[in-house]
Amino acid sequence: MPAKDPNLFMLGSSHKFASLVEREMISLPAEKIESFYEGLTSISSMRECLLLNTCNRTEIYGVGNGACPLDEVRKYLSDFRNLDSGFMDRHFYQHKGEAVVRHLFEVTSGIDSQMVGETEILGQVKKAYEDARTRKLSGKILNRLFQKGFQTAKWTRTNTGISRGQVNLGNVLSDLAKRIFGKVENCRLLIVGAGDVAESTMQSFKSRGCLEVTVTGRTFDWCPLSRRKPDELAEKFGGFAMAYESFQDSLHLFDVILTSTSSGKIMITLDDIKRAVKKSPGKPLFLIDASVPRNIEDEVSRIDSVFLYNMDDVSAIANENLRMRMTEVERCRGALAGRAARLWEQMIRQLSLPS
Repeated sequence: MPAKDPNLFMLGSSHKFASLVEREMISLPAEKIESFYEGLTSISSMRECLLLNTCNRTEIYGVGNGACPLDEVRKYLSDFRNLDSGFMDRHFYQHKGEAVVRHLFEVTSGIDSQMVGETEILGQVKKAYEDARTRKLSGKILNRLFQKGFQTAKWTRTNTGISRGQVNLGNVLSDLAKRIFGKVENCRLLIVGAGDVAESTMQSFKSRGCLEVTVTGRTFDWCPLSRRKPDELAEKFGGFAMAYESFQDSLHLFDVILTSTSSGKIMITLDDIKRAVKKSPGKPLFLIDASVPRNIEDEVSRIDSVFLYNMDDVSAIANENLRMRMTEVERCRGALAGRAARLWEQMIRQLSLPS
């Protein structure tokens, strides 16, 4: 009996193919994910599908029902985000079959990340998978693929040195704050949002002795997959919760401000920062915009004593010690390719067995 093709495919874009500005054009706002999934599942040849949408990557994984719907998915995403074909050609990649398995393994293991070896991506992939399962869109093939992806990530971090160094985003940010202020203990931290980046940053600052940590946000808007509220995050780490309506007027009270939301809107303007600086003249202000699309006006960086970093900036700093880990990256990539090939053979063999 000839082997059956699981008809596995993926289409995506990431920091490797698109700049921060281009990723802002591609990324799906939280409020549009529901309607995007509705259109995706209306494609007649789609049997299973999953959307991975983070600040650094937007990827669609799918299984075709007979014919492979990759071209239809590509056109649907192009229309949904109003992207022309030339833009898609320049900034998107696509894989089929075993190449999808290998790509996912590299994503979950952190070697395809903007900050090589970072750990946040695994949690983001798990949430995307749970979201697809809740919607009953992940079936036999995607279930096995992603569960193996999680196992592979654990194996990689246990058996290689890929995560050696400051590759947790929260650790990178607290290390940056130490460079600017000398001590993290005396920093007053404000976090706008309540997702994984917010949590890892809060945990890192608290573990380094930061005593004043404040969280703000609306409700579920900032982390629709985790369903975590800002006040719950504050309580978890012994911090304070601030009313969202008043946080722009209180920026002068803080030394470090992180925005990590899925709102897709500017939340801190140049005028907001000018007022804050006027109230606390001469005091350094460290701003991190970990959102795509961004939450802080870029013009803020022109103000003296204000340090504004976006995700591309932070990733460049985190990868300063990348050369020390490149041997591990290549060793890891080879091992993952072997694991991907074995899984792909198993999936084809399983589908070829009589039911």
